[in-house]
Amino acid sequence: MFDPVWLLLLLPLAAASGWYFAKRDTFNKRGSADFNLPSAYFKGLNFLLNEQPDKAIEVFIKVLEVDSDTVEMHLTLGNLFRRRGEIERATRIHQNLIARPNLSKNQRIQALYELAQDYFKAGLFDRAENLFLELADIPAHSEYALKYLSQIYEQEKEWEKAVSVLERSEKETEHDYSKIIAQYYCEMADIALAENDISSARRFVKNALAEDDQCIRATILLGEVEYREDNYADAVAAWRKIETQDPQFVSEVVDKLMDAYHRLDDEAGLESFMRTSLEKLHNRRLLVAKIKYLRGKNGKDGVERFLTDWLTENPSLTALRYLFEFKQDDGGTSAELDAIINRVLTRSDNMATEYLCHQCGFSGKSMHWHCPGCKGWTTIRPHDEEAFGVRRN
Repeated sequence: MFDPVWLLLLLPLAAASGWYFAKRDTFNKRGSADFNLPSAYFKGLNFLLNEQPDKAIEVFIKVLEVDSDTVEMHLTLGNLFRRRGEIERATRIHQNLIARPNLSKNQRIQALYELAQDYFKAGLFDRAENLFLELADIPAHSEYALKYLSQIYEQEKEWEKAVSVLERSEKETEHDYSKIIAQYYCEMADIALAENDISSARRFVKNALAEDDQCIRATILLGEVEYREDNYADAVAAWRKIETQDPQFVSEVVDKLMDAYHRLDDEAGLESFMRTSLEKLHNRRLLVAKIKYLRGKNGKDGVERFLTDWLTENPSLTALRYLFEFKQDDGGTSAELDAIINRVLTRSDNMATEYLCHQCGFSGKSMHWHCPGCKGWTTIRPHDEEAFGVRRN
């Protein structure tokens, strides 16, 4: 069905092309009251009025001869197509412009920039990369070209190239990209750890912290590097540093941290951590870790006493669920009531949002350092719904 928006968009183009040819013919036939507009112009209008916008578009593209007066019309039309998702048409217009020998240098550069954006939008990153690399050497387009290149390298996971582009951009502009560069190094460290290349991982983490000494992800990775090399005391020191950077992220390492304490046979250190961690931060994962710790140390009775005291001061579905499970083991109430309560608590636990992007609102149950929604770096944080409205001492 014909989109009426096209009528609003194409009528100005039709009017502009008509004005242009009328002006040209008048100029060429001074003194003559009888001049003819190109028949193609009327053909395009006819297609438009008969609700055939695709045919009208083809005609108007052809009728706009490429000269100094119509280049801007082509660029505008190409931009319009790209914004509406008509990437193939936008690409054809800009390719046609670049192929014309009568373009000025500035007009050709502008057409190249538009075509590069067409390729980027279409996911043709190799073609877009080549054009943006060419544009990056042109001062007027360098900043935006480098920005697009960094996005291309992010999507293709070419992290070393991404680092190089942003370092160059920092030199040529006043922007500070250190926090993003640190994330690129962390990506490389993650890859190295997956390949068990501990030496390279340590180097990348060091580079990340040199860019941003408050990078929580790099601190987490540093602890992992030390842990992999059996340097448990250094791993603990790295992970405990997170408490001063952002306590919310302690939950990301709590299990490994407890294991490192056990490997060091440092029960006093573990006891101190477990005692203070929940006092500083009410967090579901820290609560679960403490329940497991107390059960291993004091048994079920000790956990029940802790949960009862905890629920008196801090309403928590997680604590209630664990206490309910213990009560079930002791006989519970009735099988029917037990089943209802268990379903409610399980459903509440499954529906809980654990991570939330504070830029676009993306939510999920796993941590992303690069938001899948808005593509922002470090915009996602642990999100504990039970922490809201909790009474803190």
